[in-house]
Amino acid sequence: MHEDIAYSPARELARLLRAREISAREVVEAHLERIEDTGPAVNAIVTLCGDRAMEEARAADERLAYGADVGPLHGLPVAHKDIHETAGVRTTFGSPIYADHVPQRDELVVERIRAAGAITIGKTNTPEFAAGSHTFNPVFGTTRNPYDTSRSAGGSSGGAAAALAAGLHPLADGSDMGGSLRNPASFNNVVGLRPSPGRVPRFPEELGWSTLSVQGPMARDVADAALLLSVLAGPDPRCPIAVREPGSVFAGPLDRDLRGLRVAWTPDLGGAFTCERAVLDTLEPQLSVFTGLGCEVTEDSPDLSGAEEVFRTLRAWQFASKMGPLLETDRDRLKPSIVWNTEAGLALTGDDLSRAERLHTAIFHRTRAFFERYDVLLLPVSQVVPFDADLEYPADIDGVPQETYLDWMRSAYLITVTGSPALSVPAGFTPGGLPVGLQIVGPHLAERRVLEVGHAFEQATGFGLRRPPL
Repeated sequence: MHEDIAYSPARELARLLRAREISAREVVEAHLERIEDTGPAVNAIVTLCGDRAMEEARAADERLAYGADVGPLHGLPVAHKDIHETAGVRTTFGSPIYADHVPQRDELVVERIRAAGAITIGKTNTPEFAAGSHTFNPVFGTTRNPYDTSRSAGGSSGGAAAALAAGLHPLADGSDMGGSLRNPASFNNVVGLRPSPGRVPRFPEELGWSTLSVQGPMARDVADAALLLSVLAGPDPRCPIAVREPGSVFAGPLDRDLRGLRVAWTPDLGGAFTCERAVLDTLEPQLSVFTGLGCEVTEDSPDLSGAEEVFRTLRAWQFASKMGPLLETDRDRLKPSIVWNTEAGLALTGDDLSRAERLHTAIFHRTRAFFERYDVLLLPVSQVVPFDADLEYPADIDGVPQETYLDWMRSAYLITVTGSPALSVPAGFTPGGLPVGLQIVGPHLAERRVLEVGHAFEQATGFGLRRPPL
């Protein structure tokens, strides 16, 4: 019974809770037991607040019993990414510098989830300051992949994705600069959406006008991701780039006839990155699913010339802005990759930044023109299958050296630069049973479209229904 609850879709649990066919206490208790039984194998939820969650569940049941209006996530347990501040719950950012940090308020993404009725059960693991797409840190250690615990769960939302795959919670919040919602979704056979900048407003945020890093939803299927997006999206006066369209546009059914849809597929964005053969061998057969659904599939890609420079420059500048002070006071407590990325930012000139911004704008317009010819773009989420969890990052891809902790993430971070929404959806398994995700990209602000296409693919294939052997 507890496993049935743990792997039920969030929207089905929400329906049962509102109908009072199951109580919030039963749902929370089932997930807490699941965390106790299987959580240690993956190390995904690293701070647990079980007693508080049960108290909140009792209060939620009482509100419903007294006829109070409840939100769309009423009674659903959620663990928040450990870079998202939570009032009264330790938030470490994966760093020993903040190992005992307990915020006094929720940040906006947590505030919205809780206002919709969700119950906080803990925090999910993240790399140190969410830097990198493999989840390990000196505070909590390494998060492992539920499909093979010798392998990486990806990152930086690796704890969130692994917890979803292991049935530890039904929905998860995450963030994405260079792939941190998409890569772990691919590695763990779950769904992750990087929204267009501003679709999910951020507060507090020191760099409020920056479009590189976003927050977004993760779930075990596309409809649940849309449910969470309906809660997270919508304007907020404290976010200067917030999209005015309400989140309710994502609350309806995602069913769509894909006949006539113009689909572009690229294995490498015109030679911009190298993929493991195992990734392409898994993804390329899935193109027939789209032709079977009536889509017109063409191999093509937008011209993303300069996107590498844009991402590296703006990321380094953001690191210098946020991490520069820590480099002065706590250099020896920061992992070398963070030191390297921050120093790169401190070395930037005004000319470097102005060139990056000009290139960034040109890429947006070339991508906009590309989506006048195509409805969606398909490509790999990750260039590799889940790798050895004891590595910091893959040293090579089928013999091609990866010089830094960023190189192997190009298939995700080059898309970041476009400003487009990008969905990672389960798309199959290697012969060894490792998950591989497909990236579905749409025009700027076309989240609804990529969700509908992902939902149709998901319904046609059922890959997301395969559970890990825990």
